[in-house]
Amino acid sequence: MHLNASGRPDPGARLLSLVTGALLAVLLVARPDIALDRWGVADPLAALWLLWSMLAGLASGTGWPLRSHALRRLLSSEACLVTLVLAFLRLATH
Repeated sequence: MHLNASGRPDPGARLLSLVTGALLAVLLVARPDIALDRWGVADPLAALWLLWSMLAGLASGTGWPLRSHALRRLLSSEACLVTLVLAFLRLATH
C-alpha cells in the first residue's frame, strides 16, 4: 500500500488502482478477445494476470478491508501494476 508523508494511504494510488480495475472490467466484458494469442487461441496465463490485475485494482482502489496479510499483498496497488505489466508483456510476445 502506498503511504503519503502523513502515513495515510495515498489517494492518488488508490484512485489509479480503482480506475485500472474498472477499465479492465469493462474491457474484459466488452472485448474478451484481448486475452487471445495471434492464432485466436485463449491464453490462460494472460487472462489470469488481467483478471488478477482487475481484482487487485478494485480491491485496493475501494479500500476493501482484508484481514490476511497475504491477501492484502496479493490484492494491493503494487500487485495490480505488476500483473498488468506481466499480462501486457505476455500478450506483446504473441
